Amino acid sequence: MRLFSSLLAALCLAGLAACQPNPPARACNEVTFEDQAFTVCHVAANDPGIALFHTHADGAPYGEFDRLAETVTEAGGTLLFAMNGGMYHEDRRPVGLYVENGEEAAGLVTRAGPGNFGMLPNGVFWVDEAGGAHVTETLAYDALGITPRFATQSGPMLVIDGALHPDFNADGPSRKRRNGVGLSADGTVLYFAISDVPVNFHTFARLFRDELGAGNALYLDGVVSRLYAAELDRDEKGLTLGPIVAVTRTPAAN
Repeated sequence: MRLFSSLLAALCLAGLAACQPNPPARACNEVTFEDQAFTVCHVAANDPGIALFHTHADGAPYGEFDRLAETVTEAGGTLLFAMNGGMYHEDRRPVGLYVENGEEAAGLVTRAGPGNFGMLPNGVFWVDEAGGAHVTETLAYDALGITPRFATQSGPMLVIDGALHPDFNADGPSRKRRNGVGLSADGTVLYFAISDVPVNFHTFARLFRDELGAGNALYLDGVVSRLYAAELDRDEKGLTLGPIVAVTRTPAAN
């Protein structure tokens, strides 16, 4: 596909093929990596629309993308895309650190523990007060001593400074639908990816590192992972959600 596009562009410049305007770039695109289907959404790492959402004004978790989309619309904006923003307890409370609009709802967990969350090293996806997004290993994040605007802790880390998590196995038998977030090696592009078929951690991590060029990437959730992508007409239903990570648009940001 890339070779065909390059050839077509060369023929266009030479006047040997019809030149069509480039279609508007979409935030979310379906991607095939090693014959596996994924959907990847990307934005600038300093995009002002990056945010975490958990609790509706009525005091209950948003739970569904539709409810969040309605709230964003009522505020004069649009929901561009959204997905699971981290693991949660049965009552939908976040597992590990969770900060929304500068208010901490749950504290950082630095110890090892059961399940994927406790598979160290784990990490934190966070947005600083200036609006820049980051993906940082938990102990490194703790050492920063900062107060973020948004933050969600999850685990395991998928990619740490260009290396895959040391416990991942290429032949790992656990294959599930998964979603995560990664930051480009130069820190300028943020990627949110979800597998559209069951994959293991090794494959999912290599999608971020080898296909997307992420220097650091964090697993957000699995099995219950879902995606809302307005451009793709996707609004996936399922179990009630806990934290949601989303990118919104307002008239001023367009």
